[in-house]
Parts: sequence; C-alpha cells; structure tokens
Amino acid sequence: MTPLDYEYLRKLLRERSGLVLAPEKQYLIESRLLPVARRAGCASITELVRRLREQDVEPLKAEITEAMTINESFFFRDKVPFDRFRDTVLPALLATRAKARRFRIWCAAASTGQEPYSLAMIVKSMQEKFSGWRIEIIATDISNDVLEKARAGIYSQFEVQRGLPIQMLMQHFEQVGEQWRLSEAIRKMVQFRQLNLLADFAALGTFDVVFCRNVLIYFDQATKVDVLERVYRQTAADGFLLMGAAETVVGLTDIFVPLAEKRGLYVRAEPQPQKPKLTVAVR
Repeated sequence: MTPLDYEYLRKLLRERSGLVLAPEKQYLIESRLLPVARRAGCASITELVRRLREQDVEPLKAEITEAMTINESFFFRDKVPFDRFRDTVLPALLATRAKARRFRIWCAAASTGQEPYSLAMIVKSMQEKFSGWRIEIIATDISNDVLEKARAGIYSQFEVQRGLPIQMLMQHFEQVGEQWRLSEAIRKMVQFRQLNLLADFAALGTFDVVFCRNVLIYFDQATKVDVLERVYRQTAADGFLLMGAAETVVGLTDIFVPLAEKRGLYVRAEPQPQKPKLTVAVR
C-alpha cells in the first residue's frame, strides 16, 4: 500500500464514519482490509484503492467502512456507568416519569449488543417497580454485521465471561453447545437499528437516557461537538447522558454539565436567561 493509497482510505473513512486514523495506523488498515480486498477479487490494497477510484462501488465502500469500525464491547463494560444507571438514573426516572409511566433509552454505537442488553437486565431486575411501564431501549450502530449478531443474542464463552455476573448468566442465558443464548424476554426489550452518527438522527425521537460511550474518542473535535449538539436536541430537558471513562464534554461544549461526584454522568445545562434589550428613546 502506497502513502497515497493510505491517504485516500483515511479520507474515505473520515467522511463516511467520522473515524480519524493517525498517520502511523497504516498497519491497521492493511490487516483489516486485506481480507476485504481478496473477497472483492483484488490482490492487494493498492488494487482495491484503484477499483474504488475508477468505479462508484457503494457496497464495497460500505464493506470497507464496516471492516474498519471498532467493535469492542462486553457486558457491563467499565461497571461505573451501569451503577450510575441503576442507582441514580432509574430512581430519578421513577420519580419524574411516575405519571407518564414510560421512558426511552438510546444506546449509540451499540456494537454486538452487550451494552443495551446489560441495561435491559438491570431494568428487568427492577420489574416490580416498573410494572405497567412502557420502556423502550433503542440500540444503533453503523455496522449491519454487528447488529445481526446483536439481534441473535448468541455469545461465546469468552464473551459471557467478560463482565457478566454469574447470577445473570444463569438467570438470562441458555447454553447451546459451546455458546450461550440470551433469553427471548431480554432480547425483546431491545430494538436494534442501523445508524451512522454522522447522519441525521432526529427521526429517532426524544430520549430520557442516552448512552454514547467509547465512540467519540475516534472522532476529531469538530465532529465530537457536532454529535453532542445533535444528541442534546434529542435528549429530554431533564434527561441524562452517559459517556465513556476516557471521554468528557469538558472543553468541547457547555450544553451538557457533569453531575457532581457522578463521573461519566451528564445532564443538560440550564438555559441562560435572555438579557433584556436596552432601548434608547429618540427625542
């Protein structure tokens, strides 16, 4: 792969997914895209790039984007955000949504489903308190491949050992050969949809809780700000935003503010009152 090939692919990935690759990440493209090139009948990355330049091959561009998407995920990843969800967010929603008896959760960049399913299991553990409530969990990702795996709800022994408490494994999973299948009851609690965070997501509606974790770190600053501003517009006035351990809104935007002593948990900033305009009487 030549330096020009690498620059072409970096630009393509940034425009299509927001993914920003450093100059020294050429090895990552080679390892992930060589199988894509071979499936397309190309002997090398250079030949793959030549085809992309010469032909308008949208399916191939989509496959390349999916191959480069970071799909690291596991149940109850980092633990703290899920403790915040159980101990702070859900009690707040029980109080503020008591009349409507409904709320909506969005998991952006949900990958293979472990994050939204973790939330579903927490909600399920509090089913007596939420009896008669309508609770929607919408999980989105740019990759259709990982969404198909998420919908199936089938995980390897290694995947269920990463963060999943043994009692939840026994309660919500059934062993099938060397794999584990999540119960239909939990799978039905989550709706999976394909979505690129660079695209308009206003049609998703308003959410009371947004999990947008471990995805903004791959974007440049302008893209981070843009995504956060659009997430703000889809978050209820008294809603919550949860971000990853390595992420923060500080230094990016002031439309979300952190809750004191609740690392990773944010709420919408109070709108600033408009200052009255001074008028000067003309004599």
